[in-house]
Amino acid sequence: MPDRIFAPMDGNEAAAHVAYQFSEIAAIYPITPSSPMAEHTDEWSAQGRKNLFGQPVRLVEMQSEAGAIGAVHGACETGSLGVSFTSAQGLMLMIPVMYRIAGSRLPAVLHVASRTVGTHAMSIFGDHSDVMACRSTGWALLSSGSVQEVMDLAAAAHVGAISSRIPFMHFFDGFRTSHEIQKIQVLQPADLEPLLDREALAAFRASALNPDHPTLRNTVQNPDVYFQIREANNPAYDALPRQVEEILGKISALTGREYHLFNYYGDPEAERVIVAMGSVSGTIQDTVDLLRSRGEKVGYLQVHLYRPFASDFFRAALPDTVKRIAVLDRCKESGAPGEPLYLDVCQAFLGREKAPRIIGGRYGLSSKDTDPGQILAVYRELEAAEPKNGFTIGITDDVTGLSLPVTEQPETDKPGTVSCKFWGLGSDGTVGANKNSIKIIGDHTDMTVQAYFQYDSKKSGGVTISHLRFGKSPIKSSYYVTKADFVACHAPSYMEKYDVVQDVKPGGVFLLNWPWSKEELDARLPARAKKYIADNGIRFYIVDAVHKAQELGLGGRTNTILQSAFFKLSEILPIEDAVK
Repeated sequence: MPDRIFAPMDGNEAAAHVAYQFSEIAAIYPITPSSPMAEHTDEWSAQGRKNLFGQPVRLVEMQSEAGAIGAVHGACETGSLGVSFTSAQGLMLMIPVMYRIAGSRLPAVLHVASRTVGTHAMSIFGDHSDVMACRSTGWALLSSGSVQEVMDLAAAAHVGAISSRIPFMHFFDGFRTSHEIQKIQVLQPADLEPLLDREALAAFRASALNPDHPTLRNTVQNPDVYFQIREANNPAYDALPRQVEEILGKISALTGREYHLFNYYGDPEAERVIVAMGSVSGTIQDTVDLLRSRGEKVGYLQVHLYRPFASDFFRAALPDTVKRIAVLDRCKESGAPGEPLYLDVCQAFLGREKAPRIIGGRYGLSSKDTDPGQILAVYRELEAAEPKNGFTIGITDDVTGLSLPVTEQPETDKPGTVSCKFWGLGSDGTVGANKNSIKIIGDHTDMTVQAYFQYDSKKSGGVTISHLRFGKSPIKSSYYVTKADFVACHAPSYMEKYDVVQDVKPGGVFLLNWPWSKEELDARLPARAKKYIADNGIRFYIVDAVHKAQELGLGGRTNTILQSAFFKLSEILPIEDAVK
């Protein structure tokens, strides 16, 4: 294998990096939070970056997502490998053409930063409601749960589409994965090229529309043949799970990271198991580690290939000892007897002897944070004599009474992991500075890093909270930092509005951007903040970044001053190196 290259990047960049190598035509239309995938592709194409076929990707921006998927369809009909990137309402506009692409057995690929579909309100944040609306289109659905998985499984989507002639939708959680920065192994063209099935690619190109040997396709059909031809596709879909498992085996051998259709994590004799997919995987794995350290027999089954749902692979991945299963869905399907993944798991055990007790629940709609305390509540519910079905976690449901109570909020960060939290104002540069910081740490130390940015829907002018973690151990904690070693408040007005300093661990560091005198601090600082600082031995620092930035000719860009203060106080790097 070529030398391993590691770099900090977010999920969107990881998906675009691989998609670029396997694609010839990218048809795009921007929608949050998938837009950066198209932006990266556009930039690399303009720079002349070559794909696996020795040419720059040809990029075209259409008038809507409906046009983008139509252009992908046209590209595939002419024997070119087409790709697009989308989310939520944009994906909804693509559905009619998605049926056509799957029906024609064309190897198109969509990368989806999965996002809430507007219902009673619009939301730019993440859940699986958009992807679940596409279950019946005939596309294979492949799920990634972390930035590294996005890099690795994006390759599986492209290779699988070419090998099987079934289009693939590769999806990962909007914002929680699409915008989370991690230090990951970057797969190079030399890694990806051997995965390509050249014979299957040649067969696809040979079937392209060509005026030299015209063919009749995409006809209107009558009842005499339509049904039969739809059923004639069954063998391809029946064979797909095994094909994907083989591709995942090659990626596992390439990377050293083990991938299957369903990845099991936990006690080999577990009696209680959670089934889920997406970014919640890291949180569940952290909770499994905690409970196993207490002697509890628990496990977690992560779904990668969601469609086709391979029930035989699913059952084989579970320990034989499982007695109870909780299935977590990141969507709500009103009026249904249960959410989609829950119903699939129930079907997997239909009519089988000694089937486990199965319950389902909802979590994380519109990027609602899902932490270890909530996951712990699910494992506790599985111990109940009559566990609640159709439950929710992460909210207090005082209308229908379906929420599970959180009775413990455990600390699951690995020893040596440093957690930081930065409160900023949208467009004040705080997020940009923290992206910079985490990349500096990732590039100039041997530490693993994670950065996630919590935005307000208003974006510019709204509250931003940056959650950073770094340390020697792998970081799987895909939830907000609530107890931090270092907290910075870049907007002093927040001290009156929010309990900012309460986020600092006892003995931790608190940095406040303070444009007034030290003498005014006593009068202006809220009493509750003073008490917490005193009671918990907080090391409290202030910096007048506002006036210092003006002195240096930076205008209102206080972020450079505050970023320097962070590196000075955190001592992650020698301050001279960090400033440089």
